[in-house]
Amino acid sequence: MHKEEVTGGMHRDLRHDSAHKHVTGEADYIDDMPLPEGTLHMAAGLSDRAHADILSLDLSEVEATSGVVLVMTHKDIPGHNDIGPNHRDDEPLLAEKRIEFHGQMVFVVVAETREIARAAARKAKFTYHDLPHATDILDARALGYKNVTDPLTLKRGDAITALELAPRRIRGEMRIGGQEHFYLESHIALAIPGEDNEVIVWSSTQHPSEIQHMVANILQIPVHAVTVNTRRMGGGFGGKETQGNQFAALSALAAKRLKRAVKFRPDRDEDMMMTGKRHDFLAEYDVGFDDEGHILAVKTNYAARCGFSSDLSGPVTDRALFHADNAYYYPNVLLTSEPIKTNTVSNTAFRGFGGPQGLIGAERIIEEIGYAVGVDPLEIRKRNFYASEGDERCLTPYHQKVEDSIIHRIVEELEASSDYQARRKAIIAFNKSSKVIRKGIALTPVKFGISFTFTPFNQAGALVHIYQDGSVHLNHGGTEMGQGLYTKVAQVLADEFQIDIDQVMITATTTAKVPNTSATAASSGSDLNGMAAYDAARQIKDRLYSFAAERWQVPVADVHFLPNRVRIGTEEIPFPHFIKQAYMARVHLSAAGFYKTPKIHWDRARGQGRPFLYYAYGASVSEVSIDTLTGEYLLDRTDILHDVGKSLNPAIDKGQVEGAFVQGTGWLTTEELWWDDKGRLRTHAPSTYKIPLASDRPKIFKVDLAEWSENKEMTIGRSKAVGEPPFMLGVSVLEALSMAVASVADYCVCPRLDAPATPERVLMAVERMRAV
Repeated sequence: MHKEEVTGGMHRDLRHDSAHKHVTGEADYIDDMPLPEGTLHMAAGLSDRAHADILSLDLSEVEATSGVVLVMTHKDIPGHNDIGPNHRDDEPLLAEKRIEFHGQMVFVVVAETREIARAAARKAKFTYHDLPHATDILDARALGYKNVTDPLTLKRGDAITALELAPRRIRGEMRIGGQEHFYLESHIALAIPGEDNEVIVWSSTQHPSEIQHMVANILQIPVHAVTVNTRRMGGGFGGKETQGNQFAALSALAAKRLKRAVKFRPDRDEDMMMTGKRHDFLAEYDVGFDDEGHILAVKTNYAARCGFSSDLSGPVTDRALFHADNAYYYPNVLLTSEPIKTNTVSNTAFRGFGGPQGLIGAERIIEEIGYAVGVDPLEIRKRNFYASEGDERCLTPYHQKVEDSIIHRIVEELEASSDYQARRKAIIAFNKSSKVIRKGIALTPVKFGISFTFTPFNQAGALVHIYQDGSVHLNHGGTEMGQGLYTKVAQVLADEFQIDIDQVMITATTTAKVPNTSATAASSGSDLNGMAAYDAARQIKDRLYSFAAERWQVPVADVHFLPNRVRIGTEEIPFPHFIKQAYMARVHLSAAGFYKTPKIHWDRARGQGRPFLYYAYGASVSEVSIDTLTGEYLLDRTDILHDVGKSLNPAIDKGQVEGAFVQGTGWLTTEELWWDDKGRLRTHAPSTYKIPLASDRPKIFKVDLAEWSENKEMTIGRSKAVGEPPFMLGVSVLEALSMAVASVADYCVCPRLDAPATPERVLMAVERMRAV
């Protein structure tokens, strides 16, 4: 009796392929791998100044330490001493003369054990000439620091004139804090030397191809000599897109020099000091509107703390501008970025990639207007949404037309299902009678563009083999960091060949199989790699169709792939038997698939184009309670309705939405980065940096996917990206806290609550409201 459906094709709930291994500890990470005989260990020698010139460096005690095999400085780098992803020659692998941030790597120690290497690294003796430093945007401006990369301007209409003519106008600014990635697995690399120039690097990275290029650059060898492998990461969130370069390059350099395997794993404190974070922003806004709250003009500057080098600050601040409108139409708009240099570690990619910072600026503007005209900010949101289709209210500040807006329906359905209006009335009534505890509620939308804004990154490859027994081997350029990408792409193949998911073998990402891959980032992992795998499967199937038609003398139209079997005319053959016969007939059962995103283009100089293939939408309602005497608060309830198109795997997608919301809430409430007056990051460990705990989730947490949604674009299975967009659903918590604070002054003024809204900031905002 035949199975009548494939267990694990597209659009089905299916557990993450490694979920049970995560729970039991069976999942192998790089630190779990058996080490080659004679493996050495590396530790970093870090600066203890924020900005200084090195006058002298004495490493004699370091080198004399028993068990130390090698000490390397910048002088030991055979290639170019730069690991910046933008090739601007501004990010040395090891500092030479100038120190640009506290914790910058100056040298490395290779020893028989990790403990010996770490202890030896602390014995270095520096003498410095200290220089003025800036760890904050305003301090950097005061010191005359320049931008680390070219700023961007987006404009449409005449914002300056429209602001002057607007019936009402508000100017303000908002501080938006950064965020530590806090992945469970820190950065790590294991380099194994091979013959001639060859080296194999196991790296916890979202971008194996970039690691490959950086190692080749530092070692001054061809790219083909470097193989980079990544089976899984213990979290990434963007922090492993470029930041793994330094660990991989140094491991490979030492391994080739010593002809022994070398492993480099910093501890948590070092990882947090040495690696980039989400960019802090200062959003300075000027908005003109009418008495009903319709936006007439917006002028906003987004200044970002970028750190000492460019890293990915250019595209991050660009994307902030791309999302500075969120879901709202601005008739006249002028948006500028200011990616300013600071004496801090270079900030980098983080889930949302600048989009959350831009979006939160838009929500502050909406909130300002709501309090100014005395209307629920939700009504202001609705009045300024992009049109559903057709009219001129569909054009973004970067001149892309919004053709797929479903935000009206998302918000309408969530407003009803969460009983928002009745709850808001009840909260207002509660606040009138409560002296200490105040409540707040907010409904906020999300519109997020999907695609890399650097157009060449919108490509992917996949390699698919079918073996003689009918089992399938899959490899693609995407990396697995816990988000379920491997499972989803395997589902694509199971669906296409109509076989059970356990017949598809998911293998480690490696540059030896799929070359020139893009980072697994920009929420595009499933879109790109799913389509590449589909292309490979279609190539093989086309050969199988031709084989079956010729072998059985039937039209191609009479060949059908059914669950675990193939129907050819009136005959049905089990899939493994069919594949065996195809092999015997010398049918090629392997294919390299490829996909590039269509329709997109972008002219940065003009600030115009179509950087995104489509948009993902969502909305959340959050209710909070605050203690006006202490500033402490509780997250009472959250309702979410999110758009993932026709979901490839609803179970995984729902989990992504839940996790993203909690992480976004942490960014906006408890996670605070703080540098002291000497430029030292003091929130560099779990004792001082507070990520959300399981107990911090909403007491009532309802998450639904918009099951009626289907991507209008030809994505894999008509699905939509899910990685980054739901992160911004956490904005509803900040807005709800703001409403609770505003109740102290009877909602007559916008509290201007900065992020993260720690209890201290909430308390200070309450005190400001009492003084109104």
